[in-house]
Amino acid sequence: MNPTLAYFSQQGSISDPGAYVVLFENLPSSIPELVKLVQGMTIHPFWTDRYGLNLPPERNDELQLRSMERRLARTIELDARPLPEPRPLEKKLLGNCRDHSLLLVAMLRHRGIPARARCGFGAYFLPDHFEDHWVVEYWNQEQSRWILVDSQLDELQRDILKIPFDTRDMPRDQFIVGGKAWQMCRSGQQNPSKFGIFDMNGLGFVRGNLV
Repeated sequence: MNPTLAYFSQQGSISDPGAYVVLFENLPSSIPELVKLVQGMTIHPFWTDRYGLNLPPERNDELQLRSMERRLARTIELDARPLPEPRPLEKKLLGNCRDHSLLLVAMLRHRGIPARARCGFGAYFLPDHFEDHWVVEYWNQEQSRWILVDSQLDELQRDILKIPFDTRDMPRDQFIVGGKAWQMCRSGQQNPSKFGIFDMNGLGFVRGNLV
């Protein structure tokens, strides 16, 4: 196997499920099924209101569970049923776009599929703006190409955002990886002030995503 593909086929210290690797056995194999599983386990704190969910403030601590092993431990603590079984909203683990991406990466790598989380900017959240975001990039062996997948956006989020494309095979102009965003801004192709989140933006923010 190509050394790059071999590298991204192996778990790293953050994606490794550790003692909870058994939870990854007998999972579905297709990308659509795995994405649905991720969305069935994880809920973004910025979207809880849209689902009518009101969680106690202490649940926000779940956003600081960085490693896959710690996140799986908390997942089972909230709901001990097998991962593919649907969970009630209040039993889903709080997680941002990075956490959605990490979970899909970990499951794909467990199956030996090269995958990596990509930090960059989505063009599909706000008009004329590139929003700080994370997605997954996996190697499709049959098509011999890397494919971008937004594993966070479920049907509700896609409807609200009016997403016109398949988030499981995203156009490259809809998600700009950090390195490409840096090149675009440094060359004058794009305005750095359009890249960021909330009141944080500009070339310094883009540099952070590049790193």
